[in-house]
Amino acid sequence: MTRAELLKRLSDVEHAPQLKGRDVKTITAMLGMDALRKHVEVCEAAAGRR
Repeated sequence: MTRAELLKRLSDVEHAPQLKGRDVKTITAMLGMDALRKHVEVCEAAAGRR
């Protein structure tokens, strides 16, 4: 999966009620691919999408 695809997945969940008021995208600029993939998975799980 590309970085762009992971960022798209993150954008899809950032407005979920469970993540309201949390900044989940700023950190992505400093994350490597493995860390970004894990971050997306955690955010999706928190949003109830996994």
